[in-house]
Amino acid sequence: MSPTDTLNGIPAGSRSTSTLGAVAVLRMFASAREAAGTGRAEFQQHTVGDVLAAAVQEYGAVFAELLPSCRVWVNGESADAETVVGASDEVAVLPPVSGGC
Repeated sequence: MSPTDTLNGIPAGSRSTSTLGAVAVLRMFASAREAAGTGRAEFQQHTVGDVLAAAVQEYGAVFAELLPSCRVWVNGESADAETVVGASDEVAVLPPVSGGC
């Protein structure tokens, strides 16, 4: 699978079939924010996998290539593709951080 196909096992093509999904806030930090061109977006989806798939569709290949190295959290807790998101949930995409002197 290519990096654009999955993020920590989350299929990039994952989609919610409902038109009444909850609006979740996607927060992107550091290089994810740069790749997306924004630090915040809202997506009407039911799961983390659906939110990330919609973000990949919205922000393209550079964003998709970055995702496999990122951690994904919902409301401050580690999440996976099946994690359900609701109207007040925040999905955070956190790229690895490098430090130095």
